[in-house]
Amino acid sequence: MKNNKLAPRNRHIDESPRAVSYLLPEEVHKLAEEARGSRNGERDYLFVLTLFQTGLRISEALSLTPAKIIQFDGKPVLDIIGKGKKPRLVSCPEGLARKLNAYARHEKLGFQDRFFPFNRIRGWQIIKQAAIKAGFKKRVFPHLLRHSDAIERLRQTGNPKALQHHLGHSSISMVMRYLSTLTQEESLRIQQQVEFKEKDEY
Repeated sequence: MKNNKLAPRNRHIDESPRAVSYLLPEEVHKLAEEARGSRNGERDYLFVLTLFQTGLRISEALSLTPAKIIQFDGKPVLDIIGKGKKPRLVSCPEGLARKLNAYARHEKLGFQDRFFPFNRIRGWQIIKQAAIKAGFKKRVFPHLLRHSDAIERLRQTGNPKALQHHLGHSSISMVMRYLSTLTQEESLRIQQQVEFKEKDEY
């Protein structure tokens, strides 16, 4: 007689991607404006924008200095040492780079001075307090802004591999969760960006 205790259980495994929580760009804008109303308003405002527009982890954002804003192909990027001490270049919108550099000049920050000289706990507090002021019902935390950046970039580019490099994930499977957030209309718009040459253009 077989020992049923040794037989593997027939468990149902849900392999569908878990829903990823995120904020829409207009919600992030509202959050950033509420953060701007704090005592260190411009700094906290830039903190929210940086988390959203670069997708940095909170530890990466807190280590950001003027020296880490460099140029790649004539556009600003962030020279980051990420998780596992792995270096990577992170896309930084030109508007955000201008704001950060202007803030550094106004505050007379040195090349190696941190833009956000506080710890992770204070970073969480800044986001939470701004979310309360904004009247958000959902739980808002720093990593949520990383999700929000990832989803917005995927909506605009439709390129999960590029997103993997941007976020610094070792496996693309981590990025595939975000694909479930694309609507059929958004997917269609991405596909409409593809153009094929006519026969006489080859």
